[in-house]
Amino acid sequence: MNCETCQLKELELEQDEIKDVLRCILHTIFFHRTLTLVRPKDVDCDLFEITYVQCGLPDLEKEVDEKINQFIAWVEKHPNRRSQVCLSFFEDKNKNPSWFTNKTERIYWEQWFINLHVASPKGHGKSRSSKATSIGGKALEEARSKRAALGLLIQEVLFQIINFANEKKDHIPAISDRIFNHEISIPSSSDSVFGWNVDVLRRVLNS
Repeated sequence: MNCETCQLKELELEQDEIKDVLRCILHTIFFHRTLTLVRPKDVDCDLFEITYVQCGLPDLEKEVDEKINQFIAWVEKHPNRRSQVCLSFFEDKNKNPSWFTNKTERIYWEQWFINLHVASPKGHGKSRSSKATSIGGKALEEARSKRAALGLLIQEVLFQIINFANEKKDHIPAISDRIFNHEISIPSSSDSVFGWNVDVLRRVLNS
């Protein structure tokens, strides 16, 4: 089985924006790759003028938040690094079944790579001068402009997800009565400088 992959456009963001961005992207992918009956709900981003759809599955929402928190913890230890979060869909199939053994192998059929560059926020020295106040106001305006620009880039990524999900369907396994088997992989301490997940790469090559 061929494994379709989608490399999403890289987003440059700051640590306090990670949760909003990853929730939006991951839940959008899940919604477009969930063929079972769900109760979708609209969710507004906290930091951006963006509304996305969740499947309305509490266990999935909990799983996504737990992985995001793990990724944030990794970022805190590896500041100002490029990294990837990978969402993989797979099937478990019996491998050489017999009466005395029942080994299964994981067959990956689709993987989404979320490319992020988490930049360290720029600090500003404390000062009571009017000049410092002017600089602070300018920095605030630049931060608002930067966040608005990031919001537009996130929308581009969402369109990228929708287009890929609509165009790539032939490889999807038969419809099941539940959400597809999946895993969310985040960088580990052994990963490269770009945050590439070595375990994910190994599994892709073996699929």
